Amino acid sequence: MHQVDLCRIDLNLLVALEALLDERNVTRAAHRLGMSQPAASRALGRLRALFSDALLVDGPGGYVLSARAEEMRPLLHRILAGVGEMLAANAFEPASATGRIRLLMADLQATALAPHLLARLAREAPFLDVDIVAPGTNGFEALEQGAAEAMVALVEDAPAGIQRRGLYDEELVTLMRAQHPALAEPLTLDRFLALEHIVVSVTGVGPAPVDEALARMGRTRRVKLRVPNFLAAVEIAARSDLVMTLPSSLARAAATMGRFISLPPPLDLGRFTMSLAWHARQQDAPRHIWLRRAIVAAAADMASGNAAGG
Repeated sequence: MHQVDLCRIDLNLLVALEALLDERNVTRAAHRLGMSQPAASRALGRLRALFSDALLVDGPGGYVLSARAEEMRPLLHRILAGVGEMLAANAFEPASATGRIRLLMADLQATALAPHLLARLAREAPFLDVDIVAPGTNGFEALEQGAAEAMVALVEDAPAGIQRRGLYDEELVTLMRAQHPALAEPLTLDRFLALEHIVVSVTGVGPAPVDEALARMGRTRRVKLRVPNFLAAVEIAARSDLVMTLPSSLARAAATMGRFISLPPPLDLGRFTMSLAWHARQQDAPRHIWLRRAIVAAAADMASGNAAGG
């Protein structure tokens, strides 16, 4: 089959050809194309040379299509319609979008952020569904492989190809049940260390930030219990004298349950930033641009203390 060198052809001529074959009139085709009548006439001349065919021939009352033009017209419509669909596929309309969004978030972040994100999706993209999965140890790999669209996590170093932006700042606070006996006196460091603590740890091993800070001071605390998720920690702490030190966003979520008191811990634990991470291949995708904006807006709602349904 003879191979046509498309690089040598002005493909804009195909748009002009469609208008000329539809209108069968150079003046009307020019108006449709937004060009002058002489420019449309020149386009017709170039098309005749390209196809070695008159395309439009004189007939009763004006032009009629040549046999070649009649033959190619349906194919031309399909080709240009396909190009239009290909370009239109780049658009994204949240209000009518369907499908699922897969996000990587640990239980701690999901508990605080997800209600605000879902409230925003209910307003902007009511037909989209969300899967939230714990990132585990291979969160970056999941982003690289397209297994997830974005990740909310503490990201200190990221491999090549991973984009990120700060999402919200966190500080650690100490939470205990509202009737805890330790509330009778100020929470000094010694009294803090005398309490029994619960730690939320996905892996169940390794020191928590509090223990790392205490180690630098030459002090230790008793971690009575490690649990893998926030819900378990909240329920246990609400029914015992165990205390937990956790991010302030989580403390706010727990405080709304009316069963806890939040206090500043009696040692400097600093602040840290939770980040939104995604792969560079998603950077300019309209759907992903909207998703990132929605997550950022949800984080702002969370940080400002707005009600998730408001």
